[in-house]
Amino acid sequence: MELGNISKPTYGPGPEAPGSSTPGLVTMAHGFLRLVQPNSLPIGGVHRAEELSGAALLCRLSFFLSQLLLYELGFLVCAAIGVVLIILVPLVGCCFCCCRC
Repeated sequence: MELGNISKPTYGPGPEAPGSSTPGLVTMAHGFLRLVQPNSLPIGGVHRAEELSGAALLCRLSFFLSQLLLYELGFLVCAAIGVVLIILVPLVGCCFCCCRC
């Protein structure tokens, strides 16, 4: 196996997605991920935190956390809906079975 020039590597194209027998499902999953998380990760909010003092650091950290929560908002909403359904569906089923209304 040849390693090539380690000090100056040459990079080719990145890995390609394998061919799938269900392209519709793959398209639907990618569409869902783009819908839930359309923005890029907010990096760069705390990279110079050691230069700041107490109040400025706290202000920048709170801003970064609010940006991070906005970034993850789609996943948080999906998780909340999932938890509600996990609790609500068995509860409604139990009421229908027990009460027979």
